[in-house]
Formats: sequence, C-alpha cells, structure tokens
Amino acid sequence: MKITAITTFLVPPRWLFVRIDTDAGISGWGEPIVEGRAHTVAAAVEELSDYLIGKDPRHIEDHWNVLYRGGFYRGGPILMSALAGIDQALWDIHGKALGVPVHALLGGPVRDRIRVYSWIGGDRPADTARAAKEAVARGFTAVKMNATEEVQFVDSHTKVTHVLENVQAVRDAVGREIGLAVDFHGRVHKPMAKVLMRELEPFGLMFIEEPVLSEHLEAIPELAALSPAPIALGERLYSRFDFKRVLQTGGVDIIQPDPSHSGGITETRKIAAMAEAYDVALALHCPLGPIALAANLQLDAVCYNAFIQEQSLGIHYNATNDLLDYLVDRAPFDYKDGYVAIPDGPGLGIEINQAYVDERAAEGHRWRNPIWRHADGSVAEW
Repeated sequence: MKITAITTFLVPPRWLFVRIDTDAGISGWGEPIVEGRAHTVAAAVEELSDYLIGKDPRHIEDHWNVLYRGGFYRGGPILMSALAGIDQALWDIHGKALGVPVHALLGGPVRDRIRVYSWIGGDRPADTARAAKEAVARGFTAVKMNATEEVQFVDSHTKVTHVLENVQAVRDAVGREIGLAVDFHGRVHKPMAKVLMRELEPFGLMFIEEPVLSEHLEAIPELAALSPAPIALGERLYSRFDFKRVLQTGGVDIIQPDPSHSGGITETRKIAAMAEAYDVALALHCPLGPIALAANLQLDAVCYNAFIQEQSLGIHYNATNDLLDYLVDRAPFDYKDGYVAIPDGPGLGIEINQAYVDERAAEGHRWRNPIWRHADGSVAEW
C-alpha cells in the first residue's frame, strides 16, 4: 500500500481536516488545526506531504520520527499540529486496512466508555448558570466554565467578587453533585491567581485549569499549595519533551494534551504513559471537530489514567456547523448518562461525509480569536 495524495479541507466553523489517500482505495482522515491559524497549518501539512507521497502509510512510527526529526527545527503549535493530523489519518488507514478500531492496534481498550463534560461559557458570564442547567438537562454530569473576564496583574476585588458570584450561580443552578471545573484560560497572572484559588476553595471544584500560562510552570507548586482543587494544564504544550518539564516541576494533577496539537495519537499516547508514571490524570483537550474527538476517544480507550473527555457539541464556536454535521452516521457520538461509548468501527470509528466536506470547504473560514484590552488600553490575555 502506498500514499497517493494528501488533501486539506478548511471547513466551518474553524476546523481543518486532512484526507490521506492510498493506492489500495483506503483513505484516512485527521484534524490538524491551530485555532485561528488554519491556513498556516494547511501550508505545513502540504510541506510535510513531500516526504509521504509514495510511502507505505502503515509505517506510522517511522513517519512520525522522520517528520519530527527530519526538519531540524521541531516542536511548536504549527509543526506539531500538522504532524498530529497526518498521524491521525495514518492510524485511520491502518485500522481500516485491518478492519479494526485504532485502539485494537494499541493493545485493546481498558474501558468501553468515558465521561464527557460540556463547556458552558464564562467569558461574559451573564448566561453561565442557564447554560449549566441546559447541559445537565441534556445528560451531562460535569461542566466547565471560564472563570473570568480580562484580569490585570493586580486587579480589583470587584473582579474577584464577580468570579465568586458566577461560580456560586452555577452551583446554585446544578447542585454539588455535578462536576464543575473552572478554567482560568491563562488570562490570570500569578498575583491574582493566588487570590482566586484561595477564594474558590469552598466550591468543591473538579479542577482548576491553566491557573497561569504554561510558560510560568515554576509558579505551579506555589499555587497548588493554596487550594485543594486539582490543577490541570497542557493544551498549549506539544510534545512529551514539553510535558517532561511539567511532570518534573510538580504541582499539576491533570494533564490536558490535545491530540490535534500534541503530535497526534502516536505522541499523545507516550505523553499519557509518562504522566501515569507520576500518578497524574489525563483529560484530553478537544474543543474541535468530529475527527479530533474520534482520535481522542481511541486514546481514552487505551490510556488507564484518562478519566474525562472534553467535547464541543453545541458550544458557541459551532454556530455555523456543529460536531455531527460532517458525519455519515452520528451514532458513534451518542451521549448517554454523561458518558460516550468508545467507537468500535474500523480506524477512528467514524465515516466522514465527503460531499458535505466539499460543500463547506467551498465556503471555508477565517476564524480569529478575540482581542481584548484592559481599561488602560494594554492588550489582555484571552
């Protein structure tokens, strides 16, 4: 079997798909994307395809090493995301060729379903409690909210009060039995993170995400000592070498690599195993499309330390297209009692609707994240 073509599709609302074709008539799909930089990642995929055309798609580990090590410059969001989507597609081909799900090729599943959570907003917090109630009504047993609007290095206690009132409103709406995670989104600096983490203690949070940006790892042990809530981070890290420093520094209880950013299935499996050796849990990051979620679930099947899965069904980013729109059969993502079953179809376990992908790719997108500014005019972290 040989690779004959690699094609990218820029599709709404903000996604990038890649299809790898072979001379055996088997095609595999991946989702290489950096949100807001889709055209740049598509160019990186095209550059990497020079090496892959004519190669056997089943030599996944060797292809990964060549694409990672063969370019001299390595790592970072663009290259690792391009590599991630290619890797997902290669695994999809391998599974389809053998008629088995990817997780069967990785040793077989350790679970048959995994808990899922829904993002409920919080950037502009007026409707967060209502969104939480709606998520619970749809069967979710866990939700995640953004904690704050823009926050200065040292900000007013009014900002702190607003955070606490918003979290309290969600707790009042759904009760204490629903898992509630609060995402600082890297927009809080250490001085205010220290204040917020202390004040949030009474809410019994499932975890606090990105209390500070990952480049400030040295602050995590200090912050971890201030709150009993588990600390999660990792969506902006891209390789096992990035996560090595996280695990060595300590203070992080949950890692959140994104298999569409962190080198695909091949690399993320290694990151998860490394974290398990440190007794650190896994909650894969995935506010993306159906191919990304399918790849995540194949990893959830085989990673013992996975405990919950992010997914994007119905979130605000998906106004023009949602998670299920690009699938021939929506059944693989049927949620029940707050869980989703691990797909057991061949490859990634989903079938992409090629005609619909073509239709939406004709429109494409130029999604960009918001630019926020503080009251003094300086740019704020989003």
